[in-house]
Amino acid sequence: MIVIPAIDILDGKVVRLKQGKFQEVTVYSEHPFDIAQQWISHGAQFMHIVDLDGAATGQIKNIVLINNIVRYTKAQVQVGGGIRDLDTIQRLISVGVSSVVLGTKAIEDKEFLKKALEQWPDKIIVSIDASHGKLAKEGWTSISLINATDFAKELQDLGVKGIVYTDIARDGMLKGPNIDGIKSILDAVDIPVVASGGISNLNDLKRLKELEKEGLRGIILGRAIYERTLSLREAIEFCSQRE
Repeated sequence: MIVIPAIDILDGKVVRLKQGKFQEVTVYSEHPFDIAQQWISHGAQFMHIVDLDGAATGQIKNIVLINNIVRYTKAQVQVGGGIRDLDTIQRLISVGVSSVVLGTKAIEDKEFLKKALEQWPDKIIVSIDASHGKLAKEGWTSISLINATDFAKELQDLGVKGIVYTDIARDGMLKGPNIDGIKSILDAVDIPVVASGGISNLNDLKRLKELEKEGLRGIILGRAIYERTLSLREAIEFCSQRE
């Protein structure tokens, strides 16, 4: 099971939000590239970057920073936030991003998603951000009436190769992952799932590691590694163990 440290960028700084709320922001660094290098030095081979400026405005804002991280760290970088057109996907892939994470646009425009999958079938991941089992969109500022599990099945049928599942009620709260919510997604699809939200300690990792055999491919770590309630190096070592 892979471990992916998150770098959320807002106004050029590394931040974490509580439950996706922009008014609940904590700044951890003014230098995203330095944070990326730090995570690489701790053993990370993957990176999850969210352009929060893009998520809020619908237009990606931090592509220069993203380009520098991709170019100089050599990590496999997946990027989300504000990706609402094919040109933006092309720009990100052209700078070396390994996967593009679609959110709101994939929910609202299936034709767009189909076109993206036709052009980049192995580069598109869709983010399922859920609150009480319902999809959130528009930077988590709006909750839809769409069931997360139904959407996951639809994504698989369309040919999506991977899902990032986040329980936004848990995200940034360090109160443990929503195991039942993750299981519901794993039960619904056969494609790889990466889980995010609420992970705070080694015990949480042990519970998630048990889901690996059910299709959980990896986890995204955020506030836990910034607040140091969990060591990224130890998390990578633990999750890489074979049973």
